[in-house]
Amino acid sequence: MCFGDSLTWGWCPVEGGAPALRYGRHQRWSRLLGDRLGVDIVEEGLSGRTTDLDDPSDERLNGARHLPTALASQLPLDVLVLMLGTNDAKAGFARSPLQIATGMSTLLGLVARSAGGVGTAYPVPKVLLVAPPPLSEIPHPWFRAVFEHGHDKVAALPALYHALADFAGVSFFDAGSVITTDGLDGIHLSVQNNVDLAQALEPLLAAVLR
Repeated sequence: MCFGDSLTWGWCPVEGGAPALRYGRHQRWSRLLGDRLGVDIVEEGLSGRTTDLDDPSDERLNGARHLPTALASQLPLDVLVLMLGTNDAKAGFARSPLQIATGMSTLLGLVARSAGGVGTAYPVPKVLLVAPPPLSEIPHPWFRAVFEHGHDKVAALPALYHALADFAGVSFFDAGSVITTDGLDGIHLSVQNNVDLAQALEPLLAAVLR
């Protein structure tokens, strides 16, 4: 299962910022990854999702509130791919990079306690923690204001997530090592970004599955 935000949902960026549509089934990195590996992928992306923050604009966006239900409903799962943190960097939340990483640690704790599901005996899935790619230049003034100072926060996440993954004993990958947010809005992914991320994750996920 790939659990994330709009980068996982497949937000197709537009010049005006929003509203946007979703990339097609064969354009989203998670689906491409499943096709390359020959495995079933559960896409659990939601635009605007945070790690463990309540967003006053939408009560559905707290990842920590939804992850336990998503895990229980989809068991058995071999691997959980977690890629969140970009939305935590919004100016309105005033979070430091360490606070964002701590939010991700909350999610890892929820995964560790997910064994058994509801009335079943399935084990905890393995985890691949993915640091989101860095933000690019954001042309739209509203998005630019929403993510004020967000560039530096997102850029600091790979080192913190890597340390967290090592501490928690889970696998890690830095999406920013192969892609940036090349979509028109400077926040989301282009078609090629999706292809490149799927290609980079393929050997890592194959190793985790083994």
